[in-house]
Amino acid sequence: MSNIVAIVGRPNVGKSTFFNRLIQRREAIVDAVSGVTRDRHYGKSDWNGKEFSLIDTGGYVLGSDDAFEAEIDKQVELAIDEADAIIFMVDVENGVTGMDEDVANLLRKVDKPVFLAINKVDNAKRSEDAVEFYSLGLGEYYCIASINGSGTGELLDALVEALPEKEEVVEEELPRFAVVGRPNAGKSSFINALIGEDRYIVTDIAGTTRDAIDTKYNRFGFEFNLVDTAGIRRKSKVKEDLEFYSVMRSVRAIEHADVCLLVLDATRGFDGQVQNIFWLAERNRKGIVILVNKWDLVEKDHKSVKEYEKAIKKQIEPFTDVPLIFISALSKQRIFKAIETAVEVYKNRSKKIKTSQLNDVLLPIIENYPPPAYKGKFVKIKYIMQLPTPQPQFAFFCNLPQYVKDPYKRFLENKLREHFDFNGVPVSVYMRKK
Repeated sequence: MSNIVAIVGRPNVGKSTFFNRLIQRREAIVDAVSGVTRDRHYGKSDWNGKEFSLIDTGGYVLGSDDAFEAEIDKQVELAIDEADAIIFMVDVENGVTGMDEDVANLLRKVDKPVFLAINKVDNAKRSEDAVEFYSLGLGEYYCIASINGSGTGELLDALVEALPEKEEVVEEELPRFAVVGRPNAGKSSFINALIGEDRYIVTDIAGTTRDAIDTKYNRFGFEFNLVDTAGIRRKSKVKEDLEFYSVMRSVRAIEHADVCLLVLDATRGFDGQVQNIFWLAERNRKGIVILVNKWDLVEKDHKSVKEYEKAIKKQIEPFTDVPLIFISALSKQRIFKAIETAVEVYKNRSKKIKTSQLNDVLLPIIENYPPPAYKGKFVKIKYIMQLPTPQPQFAFFCNLPQYVKDPYKRFLENKLREHFDFNGVPVSVYMRKK
């Protein structure tokens, strides 16, 4: 479980620039993730070997100036609730504004680490101007310029120093299924349908996070932990339609799970918010099962299922090898199938393939369809092995790894899927120097 750091502040102070700088640094160092991420507001970063999840509240503010303030307050409150540390960003060009003061008032009451980052400080005159931010009553501040990165090192040093140590909880190896989705998609009804009125609960384990409760079930002959994100927050504190809210809730649950059951409302379709949550799970390399709920409410003919499936697969390219199940939580239609599929995806995610078998199957295919030559140089792939990671990752050893482009990596991924069944699981393909 990594810590969650939220970046808050009023619009246009440079939160997103700072956010992008941090997650690109991570991408460059740790791994280049294939496939574009479609989610601008959530990413993973690391500094001095400490990994954390980063949430940029910037992209969520909509509406007029009056609506701005209410929205920002909501986001800051939510960030205060959910995050382990908060970066409060202000802008030296505009000085201290009323909105900054409002945010500071909320943050002064918090017993979590808060870092005041004064952005756009790119010369000596401006670092003198920064002194006025002491008036916010948050103590020490950090002068940064997120556009060129100056000053971010000191801020990050202090940040990772202050992050609480997350203890790794080693539990018995039960599959952990998280039920995620936007508000009102039917997550609670799905969970109640699974549990039944008499609650087939073996034990209640309080999750390592305060909000996602893990419940151990033994149902349909499977034992599994259910990470439930539905109906946990007090309704009075949150406006249900806030996109930031459902993404923030999902981050915790997804990081905490092996397989995500993404519940969507058939009458609303696979909209932007559902897509955000889908890519969140994909970025975290979790197993995914898409559950189309309220299917009984949709007008349909014999072609409906196929067409609906096709439309969703189009939106999740290139990762289309994901099971889709049409359910009704109310009539309990196919909920057993949903759990059975989640268990299969869980097994696929922890599958280990013998090196000899990998090479026997894939090397002849690669021989027939080698990577395209690049600048007259031929890439020869000699050897393949699965890496010892919790989810499927494969290293292809070759003479010129830098010349193998994404389309060919996708070809290799598709061949792995074709022969070894990784349905519902993101697969990573790495090229390594022989």
